[in-house]
Amino acid sequence: MTEARYETADNVLTVTLDGPQHKNSLTFELYADLRDRFRALNADASVKAVVLTGAGGDFCSGGDVGQIIGPLTQRSAEGLLAFTQMTGDLVHAMRACPQPVVAAVDGACAGAGAILAMASDLRFGTERSRVAFLFVRVGLAGCDMGACAMLPRIIGFGRASELLYTGRAMSGTQAYEWGFYNELYGPDELLARASDFARTIARGPTLAHAMTKRMLREEWAMPLDDAIDAEARAQAFCMESNDFRRAYEAFMLKRSPQFEGN
Repeated sequence: MTEARYETADNVLTVTLDGPQHKNSLTFELYADLRDRFRALNADASVKAVVLTGAGGDFCSGGDVGQIIGPLTQRSAEGLLAFTQMTGDLVHAMRACPQPVVAAVDGACAGAGAILAMASDLRFGTERSRVAFLFVRVGLAGCDMGACAMLPRIIGFGRASELLYTGRAMSGTQAYEWGFYNELYGPDELLARASDFARTIARGPTLAHAMTKRMLREEWAMPLDDAIDAEARAQAFCMESNDFRRAYEAFMLKRSPQFEGN
């Protein structure tokens, strides 16, 4: 059974899905554990960025057939809704936490695993990775955990429609070409590259990064005029921060700023 390992270093939390014998498949307990950990990040000032990855050459193959899919066929309508709302709450938690989340994706990235990658702020992959939104293959709709809202914004409406209707897998190369991945790396360097990027974020202005993430989420449903006004208020708030003053003072002294997140 897959468990999550949580390790923090240099203000970066690395979340590793660890069940390589099952391609890091998800269980009821793991969904809830991840949801609770991402929720807790709202009050964890020691973490400034997150790396999400999988052990053993795979990212995550989705819901475990024996642990999740089988039991779901025996649930009542109320029980099924409780499950789908709980899985959606994990995406809510990932999007609502102030820390940027960087997914390092190798091997299988399927079903709910593809959703976890999609819900991250940035995605680094490998050529051998395979990304598939498999729900249609088990008789379910593509509208799972926010996929119909988020995936078209990442790769475009037509491409998202194709993947959600067919359940076919994207190769790593195609995922990069379609904009799902920010970069492709070799399997041996993937985690290191993702961690380096996360550390770069962690050294930056934490308050400002959190505001950027918040506004990226909130402005999805805003008319342009409202978004411009909301950004004016958000940026003015950031201009009150000590980090803004630190950046100015460092510039005047021809030094690199040392941000402290306030």
